[in-house]
Amino acid sequence: MQHLLFCSTIHLGVSQHFLRLRPSPSEHLPVPGLKEDPDPKYDPRKEDLAERTLKRKLGRNFDPVFMSINSPPVVENRTALEAQPRLMGPIPNQLKQLDRVTVGKKARRKFSQWLWAYTHCPVGYVWKDLGVRFWPRYVKEGQCLNERSCSFPAGMFCMPDKSVTKTFLRWYCQGFLKKKYCMWIQVQYPIISECKCSCVE
Repeated sequence: MQHLLFCSTIHLGVSQHFLRLRPSPSEHLPVPGLKEDPDPKYDPRKEDLAERTLKRKLGRNFDPVFMSINSPPVVENRTALEAQPRLMGPIPNQLKQLDRVTVGKKARRKFSQWLWAYTHCPVGYVWKDLGVRFWPRYVKEGQCLNERSCSFPAGMFCMPDKSVTKTFLRWYCQGFLKKKYCMWIQVQYPIISECKCSCVE
């Protein structure tokens, strides 16, 4: 597998065509869109998009949970990002220490649950179209839900903490015009898997 962590610039005549295979390594997630040559001559042809052949080339890296060959349906006119995940796992120890608060046990439990929900940073998922030069074309990206502050008092926001890497096929062309040579290569695509409440840098 080729780990493509660079950007290559190819000069064609007086113009520049940026054939960026993937963004340079960055702490900024989700991955921003790539700026590419819009010329359809650099797109894969119909015969290059044979599903059975591409699935065999991708092998065990094909993950239907995070990848889709066809445009994913919109459920009830809402994106996956709008459906916030439920709280998972036990209440953090910091919140369990609220037993020092001089209120009733039931009130303490409700307050700790409210504070946990307020400061919890779930990962929201939304499908993104990578374009015809990626296969599968659609990726389910993780995003941190940070419409409001996650701290009490306010000031901190949900930020990416951990990520997982998925392998996609990338249509890559070398050369130019009629002498160009194109092929599918494997590239790695990072996806946010966990978010945490932290200060904005």
